[in-house]
Amino acid sequence: MTVIERNQPARHRAIFLSDVHLGTRGCQAELLLDFLKRNESETLYLVGDIVDGWRLKRWWYWPQAHNDVVQKIMRKARKGTDVIYIPGNHDEAARQYCQLTFGDVKVEEEAIHVQPDGRKLLIIHGDQFDGIVRYARWLAILGDWAYGAALRINTTFNWARRRFGLPYWSLSAYLKHKVKNAVQFIDNYEHAVANEGRRRGVDGVVCGHIHHAEIRTIDGILYCNDGDWVESCTALVEDFDGRLRIVRWAEEVARRDVMLPRLAPVRMAAE
Repeated sequence: MTVIERNQPARHRAIFLSDVHLGTRGCQAELLLDFLKRNESETLYLVGDIVDGWRLKRWWYWPQAHNDVVQKIMRKARKGTDVIYIPGNHDEAARQYCQLTFGDVKVEEEAIHVQPDGRKLLIIHGDQFDGIVRYARWLAILGDWAYGAALRINTTFNWARRRFGLPYWSLSAYLKHKVKNAVQFIDNYEHAVANEGRRRGVDGVVCGHIHHAEIRTIDGILYCNDGDWVESCTALVEDFDGRLRIVRWAEEVARRDVMLPRLAPVRMAAE
């Protein structure tokens, strides 16, 4: 009897991840680990805030799942994936190591990704376009504390959802996108990033920072935000034809769980 494998990893030309915030209770490390196991790519871009140094300075939190994520990324690098790490504001200490390589992971301040048709995408975290982070660091830290409190409420909320068999849903993301000022901030940020792409002469920009996954064209510049692994559990992927799309992994897992009884291995008679 021959068994057809249905669980082969999906293959992509490139994967873009940011705002994982390892070292915080809000990090959805188990979901990210599942994503990394089920998706392979020629290039993996880590677009900042992978480790939350701000939070780790205040108190240490590092469960096994967070360690597993780091080990999985390092294993991908050892096996030939081109892993490029671009630090953000929460892991800004790593910026002093730009142009160096650690365990086959390259640390860069920014990168240029060339698509199959020759279009160039600037890869940056994006915190330099956040005026609060840039000019009022104390306010950013205060905001981070409030954001952390909201995420702790979110964790309890989703624990209750799991008890009732419901999938992960981000209360904090929902509230943030309903607040008028937050929506305006996101729009201003997106235009600022697109303007930087135009100034730099590239065709598009891939960034993170604001925890809001998006693909849109702004005045002729392709703006891509790969989201986060705290609220939305999203990644940006590029296929081998250069098409870009956002993967919403919590939703993918929910659909997979529903279809699980239909995904048993199919047995076929060997010839």
